[in-house]
Amino acid sequence: MNIILLGPPGAGKGTQARILVDGRDMIQLSTGDMLRAARTSGTAMGKMVAAVMDRGDLVTDEIVIGLIEEQLDGDQKGGFIFDGFPRTLGQADALADLLERKGQKLDAVIAMEVNDDELVSRITARSTCSNCGEGYNDLSKPIPADGICTNCGQAAEFKRRADDNEESLKQRLMEYYKKTSPLIGYYHAKGQLKWVPGLGEIDEVADGIAAVLG
Repeated sequence: MNIILLGPPGAGKGTQARILVDGRDMIQLSTGDMLRAARTSGTAMGKMVAAVMDRGDLVTDEIVIGLIEEQLDGDQKGGFIFDGFPRTLGQADALADLLERKGQKLDAVIAMEVNDDELVSRITARSTCSNCGEGYNDLSKPIPADGICTNCGQAAEFKRRADDNEESLKQRLMEYYKKTSPLIGYYHAKGQLKWVPGLGEIDEVADGIAAVLG
């Protein structure tokens, strides 16, 4: 099963992707993670990525599609979660073409529906473990009182992103909606788009996604 998770910054896509990885043995394909891994891989594609990034240029859609194709040619386990890709209609077409060439398909595009005001409240309350990156939130998952991260088990400094403030977040949300609204129409027209409430408890959101996937 291959799916896309759509949602604005802070909607919980990463958390829900991890639940799907653990529960359904799916593979999360994060564009950022793939680029970082490729850069240090020493492969021909990796050297191309390193050269582009070292010049400060934007990585082309062709390179990203090439990285995704490498993943599709490997162990597919329970299917793929596309994270951070596609972001444009051109990328959506390229992904559809790639899946067709590989004899695969996109099973669902799950859009995590959110209320912007609630989302801003949630994001301004979040922090991460400086050791392992585990996320915490003052509202739903407070930092442990003993200062020990529940994920890595180590004493940690819990950091907040400098741009996790109301003004910056509203700008980021505006950019997200500008880029994503065409994708919502694109996948709706294909009959692949499914809406899931994104601001409930983690288990509630996971249940909503599970109901879509069956």
